[in-house]
Amino acid sequence: MRHLLSTRELSHAAALTVLDTADQMAEVGHRSVKKLPALRGRTVVNLFFEDSTRTRISFETAAKRLSADVINFSAKGSSVSKGESLKDTAQTLAAMSADAVVIRHSASGSPQQLAESGWIDAAVVNAGDGTHEHPTQALLDAMTLRQHRARTEGRESTRGLDLEGMHVVIVGDVLHSRVARSDLWLFTTLGARVTFVAPPTLLPVGITDWPCEVVYSLDQALDPAPDAVMMLRVQRERMHAAFFPTAQEYAREWGLTPERVAALDTAGAPTAIMHPGPMNRGLEISSAAADSPRSTVLDQVRNGVSVRMSVLYLLLAGDDLGAPSTPASPGVLIP
Repeated sequence: MRHLLSTRELSHAAALTVLDTADQMAEVGHRSVKKLPALRGRTVVNLFFEDSTRTRISFETAAKRLSADVINFSAKGSSVSKGESLKDTAQTLAAMSADAVVIRHSASGSPQQLAESGWIDAAVVNAGDGTHEHPTQALLDAMTLRQHRARTEGRESTRGLDLEGMHVVIVGDVLHSRVARSDLWLFTTLGARVTFVAPPTLLPVGITDWPCEVVYSLDQALDPAPDAVMMLRVQRERMHAAFFPTAQEYAREWGLTPERVAALDTAGAPTAIMHPGPMNRGLEISSAAADSPRSTVLDQVRNGVSVRMSVLYLLLAGDDLGAPSTPASPGVLIP
């Protein structure tokens, strides 16, 4: 597999290869010179048709730490705003000899079209497409969960560790969330049990066929306490109807309020609080939850760079993501 388009395509072994390699990549961030020569002479294009700050900067940082040349392409102010098609844009990138294209697009399936069309001979990484998937976000979430598990169980290393037996609750706007979908496929592949919590209006049609449990009460999902609770952003920019009566009611029924955090603390629960960002404080998550010692939000941001370094390295210079393998030798990655 020379592209990363979906977490549904990742086997258990391939996912662990990415995560174990990401653990090694994380060591680069602790060095005085945060650089590896692994992708020197390669060109990575960040092709973003949707607004993004965190994801684009994270991919740019990852590529630069691997010594790749980076071209940032934004639809705003480009020929796309004048009507240029995805095919024309792709062929322009092909003429520039791009080795990898990281694409974010509002239309679901755009990365797959780019990868399979023959318009460009480059590795394609899905950085989020419509309401479909966001595979590198799921991988960084899994990396964060592995770290949380290792701390909870007193392990010194996360290498080879999966999510077997863990219970993860994902709360909120599942209907519009590509993160929720990618998390579900990856977490279940790695052995975790996933529960979705949302009002019925924010659940997609056909969710009963997904490998998850669905409940409508957050308090019910938090008792007994899960290993982690992931709060999804309410994507109001994608909502063209009233999916819940008021923001106050949503926060009261499905938000991670100070009272719910206090209940976890009182119970001595090991529950980690996660959020893919950006956060709507006071809506899906309170400041008490976001700033709690339980919060892994900043860990997720840090892990995003390591995971994206791992993905770019494995696609452009390392092992085939589709085959069982072991992470590259530390002597190769960390000179």
